[in-house]
Amino acid sequence: MSTSRRTRTILQLLAVLLALAATGTATAQADEPDLLRFNHSYGVLDRETADAIEHSAYLKDFANFQVRTTTGSGGEKWTGRYLMGRETYLELFGVGDVPGKDGNLGSAGLGVSVEHTGQLSTVVRHLRDAGIANPVEFLQTRDFGDGKPVPWFDGVQTTDQYDTFGAWGMEYRAEYFADPRSNTGPAQYPGDVSRNRYLPDDYRNHQMRDVTGIRLGITARDLGNTLPLLRAGGMTVCELPTGALASDGMTTIRFDTVPADQVGLRQIDLALNQPAGTRHVEQLGHSTLVVGPGAHARWTFDIRG
Repeated sequence: MSTSRRTRTILQLLAVLLALAATGTATAQADEPDLLRFNHSYGVLDRETADAIEHSAYLKDFANFQVRTTTGSGGEKWTGRYLMGRETYLELFGVGDVPGKDGNLGSAGLGVSVEHTGQLSTVVRHLRDAGIANPVEFLQTRDFGDGKPVPWFDGVQTTDQYDTFGAWGMEYRAEYFADPRSNTGPAQYPGDVSRNRYLPDDYRNHQMRDVTGIRLGITARDLGNTLPLLRAGGMTVCELPTGALASDGMTTIRFDTVPADQVGLRQIDLALNQPAGTRHVEQLGHSTLVVGPGAHARWTFDIRG
């Protein structure tokens, strides 16, 4: 890990570590630097909130925003509301927009990805070294609507058994970048499968730049299945009495351990391209987006009203 990235990570976690140092309940670990980084997270919201987000004129100006239906492996489809930044993005669903139990209120997920070809195999090896004997490896494809799916990314999970939250490691496929339908950018270095290459540059025309923090309520079982993946990817992990923090140096993820009836997306922190001179409050269903003052925004969710 570079000096600058390590410094950012330390600064993000220092306040929590100092607060808990006397109790001895916090631990931090970075097993392998510069492998997995926050790519995107999704949350399933109540229908009123999802509809308010989908039809918000403000969000279309605030972010590179789109609503689309994606067809994945085996013909599985999901309809999401996307806010896309320079390296990170958000995927927001309404109840039923994702098949099966993943479309239930409060369900959520986290994708963390590598930046160089071949790094995901190292993550898999570290998982096995950490005692995850059979990591679940898979290939996700994408169909652009013409019935000709293209390999999209390779993935890995610690398990396919979960309550309401799942996390997976990702490595974008060279075939996806080579396909003109993907509208991705050129490689900036050998083996470039980065988030920056994957996402479009239209974020420059909006306020939102990137996701710098996210807070999720998940069950203890789902947290236990998630942390080994983040550690195997070299993220800094701090276990807390009430959950855990994880950071890749730019984005901090806070997990609150909660009962199954309290799970869900709780808060998102965003960096802006330019400081906002005034404070703007946008109510979107059962969520509140506060932009500025300064170069940041915070979006809080009360999906159960």
